[in-house]
Amino acid sequence: MQFSEEVKATLWNLIDVMSSALSDFTVNPQKDFTRKKKWDFPTLIKFIISMESQSLKNELHKYFGYTTDCPTNASFNQRRSQIKSDAFKYLFESFTNQYNNKPSLFNGYRLIACDGSDINISHDPNDEETYFSHGDAKGFNQLHLNAMYDLINRIYTDIIIQPARKENEHKAFCDMVDRYTGTEKTIFIVDRGYEAYNNLAHVIEKGEFFLFRSKDINSSGILSGSKDKLPTTEKFDTTLSLILTRKWTNEVLNHPEVYRRFRNKDSFEFLDLDEHAYYYMNLRVLRFPISETEYECVITNLPAEDFTADEIKKLYAMRWGIETSFRELKYAVGLTSFHAKKREYIIQEIWARLILYNFCEIITAHVTIEKCTKKHTYQINYTFAIHICRYFISKMAEKSPPDVEALISKEILPVRPGRHDPRKVDHKKAVSFLYRVA
Repeated sequence: MQFSEEVKATLWNLIDVMSSALSDFTVNPQKDFTRKKKWDFPTLIKFIISMESQSLKNELHKYFGYTTDCPTNASFNQRRSQIKSDAFKYLFESFTNQYNNKPSLFNGYRLIACDGSDINISHDPNDEETYFSHGDAKGFNQLHLNAMYDLINRIYTDIIIQPARKENEHKAFCDMVDRYTGTEKTIFIVDRGYEAYNNLAHVIEKGEFFLFRSKDINSSGILSGSKDKLPTTEKFDTTLSLILTRKWTNEVLNHPEVYRRFRNKDSFEFLDLDEHAYYYMNLRVLRFPISETEYECVITNLPAEDFTADEIKKLYAMRWGIETSFRELKYAVGLTSFHAKKREYIIQEIWARLILYNFCEIITAHVTIEKCTKKHTYQINYTFAIHICRYFISKMAEKSPPDVEALISKEILPVRPGRHDPRKVDHKKAVSFLYRVA
């Protein structure tokens, strides 16, 4: 049996196990899925995972082979209303955990990037938790996806979905770090926006490592208050020792170079005024040029004997893998095109897209690329690999399964390092039901 078939069998077996405990995953356990219909529980789950960006009618006909016996849109919507979105979350976690025990490492460390991405959903001014308005202009609705992503193994390991109005990336990061159960030597890598002493402390208390990009010392980030304790040179790699406290005693007030004071409203979960009055934190701070006039700062607790400044720079550059994964998740897997307007159904599809993404990447990681030239090394065309894996789990592939590994290994692209493309920051609306791919 090929590896792709083993992965598919694992996913299908998990769905069968869920089918034997329907009361945990249905809205009304006493009656949902009790009658025999075209839509049984496994068929519905598999169909939602395999959906692309086409209209629902096209998706149904394609999945069921363009027969007159194809289920209707209404029957699908009636059945999906009986499943909790947590069913897909459970399937995502169960499936990912099957392939999350022995990850590939980078110099003995596991690399986990954390970031967030906004997801545009259907326009609904009545949904106050997701709706944003701009004066007289038409508003928009968004959910926020907080993700932990394994940079070496290219899979999402943990997800928190928040209504965009209640977005809190710091809390999501701390929650995901606290429940992390992976490799002992793990480096959490994040971009600016996550720099906060509370976030650093959560990683420290977990006994893990962090690599945070921070605002420059001349900006308003957490390093600006320690500027006097840092070297005066433009470029440096130094250590910084701080004592964090909520106390405002004369000792604390007279030695700002030693203490970092927190007010009651400031978020830091490991301090109080009695038993835990002080929190000691040792940081390694690096500052290096990224252009002739700009500098970048990173904060870490990685030992200097294991990671030089140049290695730290290369390590942080690998964080871009999560940005690439968001692009593939949205545009290759189809996270920008939903087949529903209700938030519960949209969340179903978000989890389904994440399952499909991990399914594809787990298979792709075991594909060997043989082609190589003096001019280029090659990588897999991940966009096309996703199309192959999506077909592999469709109903059409049951009669004549494709050779997944062979197909993926043929679709490769040259690696061209050093290319730069300006990031196009533009608000993108949700894809309307009236303008789907035919």
